[in-house]
Amino acid sequence: MTVMTWTCTAALAAAGTLVIAATPVAAANVKITPLGAVDGEFCPLDRALIFEDPDGTRILYDAGRTVAGAGDARLGDIDAVLLSHVHGDHLGDRTIAAVNASPCGKPEFPNVTAPNSNSVDIVMAKNAKFLVGGEMASFFSTKIKALGGDPSLVQLVRFGASRNVGGVSVASVPAVHSNGLSPAFLDKDHADAFAANGLTAYVGPPGGYVVSFTNGLVVYLSGDTGITAEQDLVVRGHYRANLTVLNIGGTFTTGPTEAAYVINDLVRPSSVIPSHANEEATRDGTVLTGTRTETFMNAVSVPVHVPLSGKTMEFDGSGTCVAGC
Repeated sequence: MTVMTWTCTAALAAAGTLVIAATPVAAANVKITPLGAVDGEFCPLDRALIFEDPDGTRILYDAGRTVAGAGDARLGDIDAVLLSHVHGDHLGDRTIAAVNASPCGKPEFPNVTAPNSNSVDIVMAKNAKFLVGGEMASFFSTKIKALGGDPSLVQLVRFGASRNVGGVSVASVPAVHSNGLSPAFLDKDHADAFAANGLTAYVGPPGGYVVSFTNGLVVYLSGDTGITAEQDLVVRGHYRANLTVLNIGGTFTTGPTEAAYVINDLVRPSSVIPSHANEEATRDGTVLTGTRTETFMNAVSVPVHVPLSGKTMEFDGSGTCVAGC
């Protein structure tokens, strides 16, 4: 090849590169869909969220009671189930009969799922990975094996560690809460002994997650927690989370003003989705006056996106809601 030929070839290649670079790239957003008790509302026991990465990976976070079992048509394919801790409103000790089957202000959960749990039923039906922390992995592996499932679906993620699901990375971070397992999930002999003594079975510390998606979005899932230094040092300082899903209910977790401090001063994300409000937060999709949700929204300095059941929101890599907001 002559020098002139090589020079022309290189120039054409460079020009081609410029043309390709100038071609717009389709937006790659993460889709987040709340699965609550009533369509279009944010109700007292709503916890569950589905995250869908641009690569198609679908992750269910804290199935709780408002997913109507493994047959809930809203689930679709699920690649992994994340569980923050084993309290019944997150693990799922019972479920709604169906979406919209009861009023938002007084949701009913007639279907008992213990001793299996809503989460375990979904994991088995979807053949999904089950990511848990603390000492939960051995408990759930044993339970799934006894039910005829594959115990290797259960994957332990302790603090500082991470797992990959498709192109999504899931890291475990601390939460300040409790993690006692109700006797309802134990065999009869153990259940009777614990219940007789007013005890729950301890399965290690509770936790939260930082989930990093392929478009650059980094989401902090707080689980149930109080204020903790790791929200500054780990969640913001190391992982640089740009979207937060944070409990705001008070009594059992941070209340609205404490949660606002976490957002404004510690994590400092681009936006936030409130969770665990433990109230009828909306009516006809509008936040009610005097609610904890309204107090939280007025106290934070970033956009707040209320998780209305069934309404999909889309987030870009910077943590900005670009659709369904």
